[in-house]
Amino acid sequence: MMDEKDLKEYEENIKLVSRLKKSNKYNYIQGTSITDHGTGNRVYDIVGTRLPSVTTILGRTKNQQFLKDWKAKVGEANAERIKNLSSKRGTSMHKFLENHIQGVGYDDLTGIGQEAKAMAQKIIDIGFTPIEEYYGSEITLYYPGLYAGSTDLVCNHNGLDTIIDFKQSNRPKREEWIDDYYLQIAAYAMAHDHVYGSKIRQGIIMVCTPDLYYQEFKFQDADLRSWKHKFLKRLDMYNDLIHDEKEQANVKLDADDFNKA
Repeated sequence: MMDEKDLKEYEENIKLVSRLKKSNKYNYIQGTSITDHGTGNRVYDIVGTRLPSVTTILGRTKNQQFLKDWKAKVGEANAERIKNLSSKRGTSMHKFLENHIQGVGYDDLTGIGQEAKAMAQKIIDIGFTPIEEYYGSEITLYYPGLYAGSTDLVCNHNGLDTIIDFKQSNRPKREEWIDDYYLQIAAYAMAHDHVYGSKIRQGIIMVCTPDLYYQEFKFQDADLRSWKHKFLKRLDMYNDLIHDEKEQANVKLDADDFNKA
């Protein structure tokens, strides 16, 4: 016979395997995420074509000063520890959410896992309530010839086709800190509309902290279009940067050939 603690844990696990209604509205193509050995950047292989990831594009064109200042403040070693802990917690939280969406039982009994489980449940309890059905979870989205990436959830949220990203954070976020989150969703929305003929009208960023503080950042229609334009500017910056790097590499090769001669 289960005691009170076991019963509570059983009820929590039942919540985490509650299945959302699945719609087969879109037939998604699954790409493969790989690391390019030449550059160390993440790329996606989409039917034999390699495309830079959205996160790589944003990472290479981001102003790194804030990150440098933070590392200087907390120290390199401590910064690396915080980064690794956050990454593990975020990966575990995403795993709980992915399995919940797909109706698959899952648990992680590590300390980080149990912390992530509570965070995932907070997102489920609050963020998932308006979701009427979902089209895909952890799917690859790509814009032919330009970029690719993996988004957490594409669904119908309060009557609007929506792309959702889940984020863990060590502390509550301010809106001015998360431009790249908006840009990421805008890129995915643009790719989804182009490839599948959809009309994604909304993006939502669902954030939870280890102390279970939940935040939701939502943007629609005109705001979403504005972020699409901003992403395209970052994409242009990235392509210019890659072009310059290739030019510099060619100049170096030519110089080496000249020296050998």
